[in-house]
Amino acid sequence: MKRIVMILLAGALVTVCQFAVMAQDSSNSRDRNRDQLQAVLNRVGPTIKVEFKQNDQHPYVFTGFMKDGLTSVDSFEIVISVGAQDTIHFRIYPNYHGGYINIDKAKNGGALMRQLLRFSDNNFLYWGIDDTNDVFAGYNFTLESGFPEASITVVLQSIKNLDQFVGQMKTNIDASSTSGHGN
Repeated sequence: MKRIVMILLAGALVTVCQFAVMAQDSSNSRDRNRDQLQAVLNRVGPTIKVEFKQNDQHPYVFTGFMKDGLTSVDSFEIVISVGAQDTIHFRIYPNYHGGYINIDKAKNGGALMRQLLRFSDNNFLYWGIDDTNDVFAGYNFTLESGFPEASITVVLQSIKNLDQFVGQMKTNIDASSTSGHGN
């Protein structure tokens, strides 16, 4: 009986050690992905006139604001996060008349949601709403095949094109469609 208990304890110890090594590898990978992303943002940011800053409280999140050359929105708030599972997530929030576009406060929320679905089918970036019903455009990367520097650059350069789609949304939103989240 002691032998069985010792074998089970040894097996449990090996399993715990494997999880600890995997967690350390995951943390190192996430740090490496964050550092590579930061290098791309530092290189590409100035070319698209966006200064990206790392969040002080969340070191795997970067934020920047695109303001130049836009006609339909005040700005785009770009939030990029490095996930724990070898992923990078882009969320681009249009700031329209001083705040985010919110489905619940839109002049015609149902039509706006249908429009977002059509845009998701036809656009390079997909459209969605977050848990507060604020509209964003997004893109997700998995990093299983390596760090996609060129693809991240393409996404960053494509953000300005979102302005035209917000212009098409104007018939379904108005000045009262903003929540208080925008800057």
